[in-house]
Amino acid sequence: MSDSDFHAGELEAQQKWRTSHIWNKKHREELLWDHIPESLFERIENAPFFFLATSNKKGECDCSFKGGGPDIICILDEKNFVFPDIDGNGAFMSLGNIIQNPHVGCFFIDFSTGERLRVNGQASIHISGEIKDLFPNYTRAVLVKIEQVVPNCSAHIPKLIPWVKE
Repeated sequence: MSDSDFHAGELEAQQKWRTSHIWNKKHREELLWDHIPESLFERIENAPFFFLATSNKKGECDCSFKGGGPDIICILDEKNFVFPDIDGNGAFMSLGNIIQNPHVGCFFIDFSTGERLRVNGQASIHISGEIKDLFPNYTRAVLVKIEQVVPNCSAHIPKLIPWVKE
């Protein structure tokens, strides 16, 4: 089986569980993008957090919470965005994985509206230069070159009220 939108495992699962017919041309155009539409730039740049999935060269996965309030994402254009590496516990699990395997998945979710967006691409770490300079208060910045964007419906997302520290 060959398909430019799905890898062999995805195609096998679609065939096995009889969902191949769903993925016609119209459905693919609605739900499989190669860029972030400009209409979503503000929503992403205002996201107070997102989740970053990485894996090492053996494919062992890790998923991290990346937060810090609005302005942790800088969209350069529809195919590229940058976020700062916010120092954590010093284990560098995400950055270590990116060094071995630059493929990343980013998951943006708004619990007040249920809107979510998956963004997959290739990441690179910048410790100096124009990309790093976008976040002068941080030691490193990560550039994501977008390969795939998948908007998800809001079904099954609980409505949560953010906790505000008093």
